[in-house]
Amino acid sequence: MNDIRRTILWVIFAFSLIMLWDQWQVHNGNKATFFPGATPTSATRASAPASAVPAATGVPSATPSAPVAAGLPPGQAAATSPSAAAAPSERIEVTTDVLKLVFDTEGGSIVKSEFLKYDEQGQPGHPFVLLDNSANRVYQAQSGLIGGPFPTHKTPMAFSGERRLADGANELVLRFESPEQGGVRLVKTYTLKRGAYVIDVKHEVINRSGQPVNPQLYLQLVRDGNKPPGESSFYSTFTGPAVYTDAKKYQKVEFSDIEKGKAEFVTQSPDGWVAMVQHYFASAWLPATGAPRENFARKIDNNLYAVGAISAVGAVEPGATRAVDARLFIGPQEEKVLESIAPGLELVKDYGFFTILSKPLYWLLDKLHGFIGNWGWSIIALVVLLKIAFYWLNAKAYQSMARMKAINPKVMELRERYKDNPQQMQMEMMRVYREEKVNPMGGCLPIMIQIPVFIALYWVLLSSVEMRGAPWILWIKDLSVKDPYFILPVIMTLTTLLQTALNPLPPDPMQAKMMWFMPLIFSVMFFFFPAGLVLYWITNNVLTIAQQWLINTRMGVPPKFNMPKF
Repeated sequence: MNDIRRTILWVIFAFSLIMLWDQWQVHNGNKATFFPGATPTSATRASAPASAVPAATGVPSATPSAPVAAGLPPGQAAATSPSAAAAPSERIEVTTDVLKLVFDTEGGSIVKSEFLKYDEQGQPGHPFVLLDNSANRVYQAQSGLIGGPFPTHKTPMAFSGERRLADGANELVLRFESPEQGGVRLVKTYTLKRGAYVIDVKHEVINRSGQPVNPQLYLQLVRDGNKPPGESSFYSTFTGPAVYTDAKKYQKVEFSDIEKGKAEFVTQSPDGWVAMVQHYFASAWLPATGAPRENFARKIDNNLYAVGAISAVGAVEPGATRAVDARLFIGPQEEKVLESIAPGLELVKDYGFFTILSKPLYWLLDKLHGFIGNWGWSIIALVVLLKIAFYWLNAKAYQSMARMKAINPKVMELRERYKDNPQQMQMEMMRVYREEKVNPMGGCLPIMIQIPVFIALYWVLLSSVEMRGAPWILWIKDLSVKDPYFILPVIMTLTTLLQTALNPLPPDPMQAKMMWFMPLIFSVMFFFFPAGLVLYWITNNVLTIAQQWLINTRMGVPPKFNMPKF
């Protein structure tokens, strides 16, 4: 039964690797290999009517700064006055205490964003860039009107307002005003607030024609389908569009599904938001609650994808003005901040399958950080608390293993005696287990219960932007990147091998060798993992070894290092 216990543990280990591989496949834009998600029954396929969804008109590629030409209705050219068409676009750089944004007067779109409190990884002093329009990246926030020859995000606009948040001021207001198109003038007013990553956006539709108009407002995020620069191949989080509604909650949309026309999500809703998500950061359009909208996600050109929402402005009588309010979030995935902005927005911080466990673990980690003040020590403290919480379960497991070690000579003698009669051997082994009051499964079940918790903690540490740029001690200056000197991965490998050595060797020499090769293979991955994840694993290993050593000693089974013959 020793073999049964080892087999079950290997099955658990293999299943964990399978789940990680499956998530890795999904987050890299591929279909799940082993656990494909069920198709939502009430979700609508993302093929909104062509008359409603902004369509592509081509993306100029001759110059890196060429604006994305997505958002015009099919078959409709951008209608501009001769003077407006000749006006060159201008880049407007605006700065608050946390954001530096670049607007384009062509459409009043945001074409670049920098986070002044977050540096590019490995480049101190260089603010992290999310939205961008360069030779290698396209990521923009756009809006405009459809339903007629009205102003779109391709329409040249006049800018007015300040470009920097003044000392002592709490707001910065920008205004972009279009010329008349189809008798309609569009005014976009952006209000940026001190310390905030949420921007209030007001769209005012002014009807200067002699008849009523009934335009629709579209809000969209346009992004290329590439992974964020520098993302590791050994671990990956979701990159792509997401749609949230009260009815179906958070729905991720894979770029590959959009391209194949298989993306499914709720398209008609009176609430919710649309977003573009990547590791640590996100952008989202948040239309006013209660305003019916049509959500869409589509491929608009070569490697460009758009996610957005279309809502009715309502009838605008001649000489009248109608305003539509919305909010635009561009910022880091700080969970507490996201929760305060909109229902469900914190879900852009992707915890994967174990969200229900990850959220309370993050809460506890955040509380520990508030007390300790260092994220590295907070990780260690959290693992210690989890080990204390699971002490009774672990004690039962290690007690069972210790008893198994104590009777192992008897078991080995039975295996040798009845090696030609497997059925009799099993009967005799079961008799020994009954007499010694040993449950051969007792060491497995307590470990199985803890696996989801530690996988959930893995996703907490992988997804939390707070780890980004957070130092621990000495050479560990950033817990979100790999150890530059590979000291932590080496320690992790040694502790894993020590754990293996404390376990009894299987009678089969090949199994004994595999018990050593598998931890080594597994440890190689951790040479490329963020230091925070490796620190968590080392802490868990050390505490496990200490507990196993203590329990074995108390039970009169002295620890013994078991080395296979290679």
